[in-house]
Amino acid sequence: MNMKMTRTILLLGAASVLSMAWFTWPNAGSINEAHATTDYAEMKKFSDVMNAVRRYYVEDTTDQELFEGALKGMLSNLDPHSTYMNAEMFSKMMEDTSGEFGGLGIEISSAEGGILVVAPIEDTPAFNAGVKSGDLIVRIGDVVARDVSLPEAVKLMRGKPGTEITLTIFREEEMRTFDVDIKRDNIRVASVKGDILTPGYAYLRITQFQERTGAQLEEKINELRKQSNGKLLGAVLDLRNNPGGLLDQAVEVSDLFLNAGGIVSTKSRVGNNMDFKAKDGDALANEPMIVLINGGSASASEIVAGALQDNKRAILLGTRSFGKGSVQRIIPLSDGSAFKLTTSLYYTPSGRSIQATGIDPDVEVKAVRLKIEDDGSNRPEAVSERNMKGHLANGNGKTTTKKEEETPAGQPSKDMVERLTKDVQLQRAVDLLQGLHVLSQRS
Repeated sequence: MNMKMTRTILLLGAASVLSMAWFTWPNAGSINEAHATTDYAEMKKFSDVMNAVRRYYVEDTTDQELFEGALKGMLSNLDPHSTYMNAEMFSKMMEDTSGEFGGLGIEISSAEGGILVVAPIEDTPAFNAGVKSGDLIVRIGDVVARDVSLPEAVKLMRGKPGTEITLTIFREEEMRTFDVDIKRDNIRVASVKGDILTPGYAYLRITQFQERTGAQLEEKINELRKQSNGKLLGAVLDLRNNPGGLLDQAVEVSDLFLNAGGIVSTKSRVGNNMDFKAKDGDALANEPMIVLINGGSASASEIVAGALQDNKRAILLGTRSFGKGSVQRIIPLSDGSAFKLTTSLYYTPSGRSIQATGIDPDVEVKAVRLKIEDDGSNRPEAVSERNMKGHLANGNGKTTTKKEEETPAGQPSKDMVERLTKDVQLQRAVDLLQGLHVLSQRS
């Protein structure tokens, strides 16, 4: 596996593949020369407008406000994921990549009319308050959500643990708007969970891709294998409502289940492309595997799903994924601020771009609405990348892991037994997994 790369992340609040970049643009000289003749006239126009605002605008403004506004406008006009971040916003975004931050625990993206909930993070204040994937946030406290940028929305929703904020939400499936009061908390998200599905079969869930997710997943597989007398007959990997995370961890997770073949590649307008390959070694010893996806499965989740599907290593079950297939670079500036710029699209091993189209499962099974305590993995979804305004064309100190009850080795926990009676998609995955194992024994 080729891991020669800069640190690449998927922004938690916007489900966007990013790479931290201190780099020189390829062919920067020729690009600058091509635009030199138009730059002066356009900069003079900008200067004229700025001077007019300074002189005639009804309220006092600072040059910093004007410059930041211009940068935000320039970038946000490109696509939903390119944006400017001041120093404070950039610092908060960097906190997100560690998997620990203060706030509500909610994955968001830009959308028409407000801020779109891609997915609430499990076992966080937003999740526990009943916020769902597909909800549209129309107000954040007293602020109209459509009037603020994505980083500004993140800033508004964060705050001192213990303080409350009111979100006004429109839920399309119920055709109603309502308020939700949520108390902020310090969030440390557990990214990997696991259990025995039925004797011999593993359930693996990744809630988001953060530091050490790949290593933690391998540890969980080994733990469940030990509980199963040293052998697993198959596994379900649950990526439902997983909004993304670190790209290198998506590559590492994919590589856990592949002996060879491609994982993901990126292509940009100016070169600087990347291509990741799998190395030998399958953590499940080539036993059957099902991957669960839905409309809340975005970016890094889609990289894993696409890699395993294209390499015919796993069967995808559920509903179409989100369709977030673009890559953004985070470019720090000298004053501590930064900007996020879409620089390329990523492609699955077969050469598919999933931008605004998503990944279709091999077996479609829609989530059924049941009146049960919902952990988020089986919630219905109502949105995707293609619904987002200006999408590209195709081409918070508290450990949130719930304490598990002691269960006899090799047997599913009480929670898993209950889940299996209520999660229709997981039920179908188990049926298919066991059928695949039987067929493999006959061949």
